Amino acid sequence: MADFNPTGLDAYKPSEIYDLVDHGGVQKAGLGIAQLLVLSVLAGAFIALGAAAFTMVMTGADMSFGPARFLGGVVFSLGLILVIVGGAELFTGNALLVIAVVDKLVSPAQLLRNWLVVYIGNFAGAVLIALLIWLSGLLNGAFGETAAKIGEYKAGLGLAELFARAILCNILVCLAVWLSLSARSVSGKIQTIVWPIASFVLLGLEHSIANMYFFPQAMLAGADIGGSAFATNLAVVTLGNIVGGAGGVALAYRLAYGPRDSG
Repeated sequence: MADFNPTGLDAYKPSEIYDLVDHGGVQKAGLGIAQLLVLSVLAGAFIALGAAAFTMVMTGADMSFGPARFLGGVVFSLGLILVIVGGAELFTGNALLVIAVVDKLVSPAQLLRNWLVVYIGNFAGAVLIALLIWLSGLLNGAFGETAAKIGEYKAGLGLAELFARAILCNILVCLAVWLSLSARSVSGKIQTIVWPIASFVLLGLEHSIANMYFFPQAMLAGADIGGSAFATNLAVVTLGNIVGGAGGVALAYRLAYGPRDSG
């Protein structure tokens, strides 16, 4: 008898997704530094491109208007679609590596190595796109005004707000990654990515890698933001993203699906 699939869909079962994440973590941990860095720069650039598209969608719109923000979130989903389908290494999604660590397939040192290299690469890729957007002249005019407003708003959030929004954000991001693994086709992966990502943007949650683009974009557009505000935001949001992804998703699914008897 075929294994029972609780989803009723032509998709991998939740327990099979767990195994894919587990084995994928081993593969990610084994990547060489050069390959890991290149894939990380790409991921940072991909997320930045989604963030730039979001900025354009919000230009001329009321940024507190729900339908407009949702449309912006759908467009922002481009970033994770490129990461998942194109293949790249994203720090926030790699919070799921914690599953492989708990299952003793990956060492804590390998996890930290991956996170450090990916974080640096993501930062480089995001800033590179911000510089290219600036050189393109897009920051002149209304687009630049929107970019500045986005950065100034983020810089004005309190620490508790940032931390809570970052936890919630990476719960949704890691769920998008998790759901994408259930799909057997590219179109299925795209559909599973869009809804969680559009929702986190709609809710105004905080994503550390996106902010690696939003803050430089705003500063290059002339926003009154200092380096300390950028660093503070990034530190708090990064920590919150780790808590949300590693604790809110990875460890929760580990408790649900692993370890299991092979029989």
